[in-house]
Amino acid sequence: MDDSTADHLTPWSALDPAQQMGLRTTYAADPVCLTGTCSLEAKTRHFAAWLAERGIAFSADDLHPARRLDRGA
Repeated sequence: MDDSTADHLTPWSALDPAQQMGLRTTYAADPVCLTGTCSLEAKTRHFAAWLAERGIAFSADDLHPARRLDRGA
């Protein structure tokens, strides 16, 4: 996805909690969500790509604070 495409995506944070939950539920029911990995980074990339196909921008910054990839030690 290039920057011009990213400019047309709705930020995940702009969605209300019900919309976010609806997308999570739909993703969980989609066989494509089975990434075959335990890697949070890979799962986040996969979910972000799936959302981008639906016009939503998602990144690791959108993760719950306890699950952020950049927590450090």
